[in-house]
Amino acid sequence: MLENIWLIAAVWMGLALIGSLVSIRTGISVALVEILVGIVAGNLAVGLEGGTLHIGIAAPGAGTGHLHHVLQSTEWTNFLALLGSGVLTFLAGAEIDPVSLKANWRVSVLIGVLSFAVPFGFVWFVAQFVFSWPLHQAQIAGIALSTTSVAVVYAVMIEGGFSDTAMGKMILAACFITDFGTVLALGMLFANYNVWLLLFVIVTLIVLWFMPRWTQAIITRLGATQVSEPEVKFIFFVLFFLGGLATTAKSEAVLPAYLLGLVLAGVFLRDKTLVRRMRSIAFTVFTPFYFIKAGLYVSLPALWTGLLVISVFLTLKIVTKIAGVFPLARLHYMRIKEASYTTLLMATGLTF
Repeated sequence: MLENIWLIAAVWMGLALIGSLVSIRTGISVALVEILVGIVAGNLAVGLEGGTLHIGIAAPGAGTGHLHHVLQSTEWTNFLALLGSGVLTFLAGAEIDPVSLKANWRVSVLIGVLSFAVPFGFVWFVAQFVFSWPLHQAQIAGIALSTTSVAVVYAVMIEGGFSDTAMGKMILAACFITDFGTVLALGMLFANYNVWLLLFVIVTLIVLWFMPRWTQAIITRLGATQVSEPEVKFIFFVLFFLGGLATTAKSEAVLPAYLLGLVLAGVFLRDKTLVRRMRSIAFTVFTPFYFIKAGLYVSLPALWTGLLVISVFLTLKIVTKIAGVFPLARLHYMRIKEASYTTLLMATGLTF
């Protein structure tokens, strides 16, 4: 029973179905609902297996109970979760109109940089000098709470119908700048510089240069209506290949995924059917594993035990995000409601 992969998949997809139904009923983004479903299911599972009313979740991979085991991460659920993150990030880049990006690149870069730099500096300072955390732990806290989540923001944008608007494209571009700052900070502070990192950078630049031409050639010569979907398979092949190189180089697979989406944005702009097909695949099969798995990592007992520290860090993150993003959004002629919406989206965090 424990190793029946079909039943395990059924449980995960059942949770995803519950998330979809709740999302439709409440109007809350399915990404956020699936995270909450993961939190409830994971913590409830451990409490039930322990035979008590206590709710909590052990570290992923721990536990021996049947239900708890079903909800633990395995190699294939981890892969599907990573794929969900990568494909969503790719689609977020592909949704950005190159013309709109050129028109708004200054504000996107400014918002993205300040959205990363202000929380990073303040949280690092508080963690090291107020809570007396060691240097590296304080740096990790600063990086983790300065980032945003392209995947979550993109999911919210799609459901809200904002992905095709100028504001939506600006926010997605700013999210990428913020997450790029995260990758750079991790690289400068913790990465191992080796030949694999150099190879990853060189190969990625070459692929990005030729990718629009290759993809358009496949669509033109083979047609975009083939039942075997060669263009979609080609994109997945390149995503897997660059993701593998990024992982080997101790970098993040979502970085080349987003860049790949950006360079293919023009192709996707001319072929909306292609982006809709990939979006359907992602939201149906891959992203539920990503968001539910994120929820499974949340321990309610740990949340309660560290409530004071967590509250301080959460407050710091929200306040510094407001300080870094809201004024620039207003300077970009956004109304207060739009500027507040932009600020709160930039304050999301999951990809890290």
